[in-house]
Amino acid sequence: MQIAIGSLTKTAAFRLGPGEDILEGLKEACEKTGINNGMILGGIGSLDGARFFDPVELPHKKAGYGYSEPVILTGPIELTSLSGMICQGVDGETLFHVHFNLSDGKGNAFGGHLIEGNKVLLTADIIIAEIAGIKMGRRYDENLEVFLFNPTDAK
Repeated sequence: MQIAIGSLTKTAAFRLGPGEDILEGLKEACEKTGINNGMILGGIGSLDGARFFDPVELPHKKAGYGYSEPVILTGPIELTSLSGMICQGVDGETLFHVHFNLSDGKGNAFGGHLIEGNKVLLTADIIIAEIAGIKMGRRYDENLEVFLFNPTDAK
């Protein structure tokens, strides 16, 4: 187990409008607010279709698992929750690890790992927060062949 201790120091709330991409909006909000180390505390809204990954068995991978081909939903989709981490890569670049829960017009629930291409239908209301005292790192793990959370005390 890796543990690092810090505290929330600043929060920002923003709304994305029709046609805006969720990941691009998160990136722009982080740039405008200077938050590159923190959490996506929550988000709700609606999407014009949805794209995401879920874990599947992949026998050719060392760990035997990985992400699926994108799951693609069409039509109006309710974004019932959005959460995740705002991390830093080994070169200091801002990286996101975001999951979301969705429902379609019939109330069927879906969820998974957010990827590019999720466009807002009417609105997406999102709150992010900065964390001080922790470097919210992300690094590639050779054994599992995926990027993993790597929290360390900020220096």
